[in-house]
Amino acid sequence: MKLFVDTWGWLALADRGEREHSQVVSFYAERTRRTGLIVTSDYVLDELFTMMFSRISFEAASRFADSLLRSPFITIERITPERFQKAWEFRLKFSDKPRISFTDLTSMATMNELGITDVLTADKHFAQVGLNFRLLPE
Repeated sequence: MKLFVDTWGWLALADRGEREHSQVVSFYAERTRRTGLIVTSDYVLDELFTMMFSRISFEAASRFADSLLRSPFITIERITPERFQKAWEFRLKFSDKPRISFTDLTSMATMNELGITDVLTADKHFAQVGLNFRLLPE
C-alpha cells in the first residue's frame, strides 16, 4: 500500500526539534520496511524546501533534500495541468474550508487519482474533505 508524504511528514522527519520527530521517524522506518512505496509531489517539495531551509541548518537541510531527491524508493509525482485543474475544482468544491492550502489540494487530487488513502501528516484538512484519507501516524 502506497504512502503519500505531506510537507508536515517530511518536516517531522528532517527537523529533530519537531515535537513528533521520534514517533514519525519510527513510523516511517517501519512503513518503508513493509512496503517501500513512498509518494510525494513537486508542490509538496516546494513547500518543504521553503520551510526546511528556514528552520534547520543549511547543511542539514541540503543533506535531507539531496537524499530525498536521490532516493530510488520515493516517487515524486508532478502536478500536471490536469492535476492542477482537479485541485482547482476541489478549491471550488471545498469553499467552506478556505484554510486548505492549494498545495494540499494538489496532493488530494494526486492521491485521489492514484488511489492512495494513507498520508503521513498532522494536517487535519485531509480528514475533513470526505475522500477517505487516513492520517498517519495515528
